[in-house]
Amino acid sequence: MSSEKPKDILYAKYPLYRVILYNGTTITHFILGGLGIMVGYNSLAGYLIGIVYLLFSFTQMYVLMPLTVCPSCIYHKMDDSLCISALNIISKKLVQERELKEFPERARGLFCHNNLYLLALVFPIVVIIPAVVLRFSFTLVVILIIMVFLLIFRFFFIFTRIACNHCASKYGCPNAKSMGITKTDGSKQ
Repeated sequence: MSSEKPKDILYAKYPLYRVILYNGTTITHFILGGLGIMVGYNSLAGYLIGIVYLLFSFTQMYVLMPLTVCPSCIYHKMDDSLCISALNIISKKLVQERELKEFPERARGLFCHNNLYLLALVFPIVVIIPAVVLRFSFTLVVILIIMVFLLIFRFFFIFTRIACNHCASKYGCPNAKSMGITKTDGSKQ
């Protein structure tokens, strides 16, 4: 038997179950992060930080991404397309398309979208850890474990198996390049 991986299909339209898995994981992570902060600190400051986190995380993903990243993505230009997040559909209705060569801008600068996205994923985990130490509760430990699992699942399964290896933008995407997903057969360059 050959050890070669079958060619990864590039999707013009991601299957709905993949879109649901991607967005479900993202939304669950954000909601658990906000709740974990609120439960962990159980104070006015904790509730405010939790609410600000929820506003930040959902805004960076579901508002800023379709306004700033999606317009220069190939899915914005393709007819009848559906990217892994489905945000290309929203973006097409709100923003004119931009040059494909602008797509790598998503990873440039301190406040680039990639850094904001990573912050939205990691911040609640970092903030909840001291709360577990200061105010131990099984609920908080479970929230933290689920969030760590979701983060690992996202980076080692969703990105590598469900999303990026099938993405039509992977050849111009800094994320795909950093993960080594740049050939259609899934091999690393």
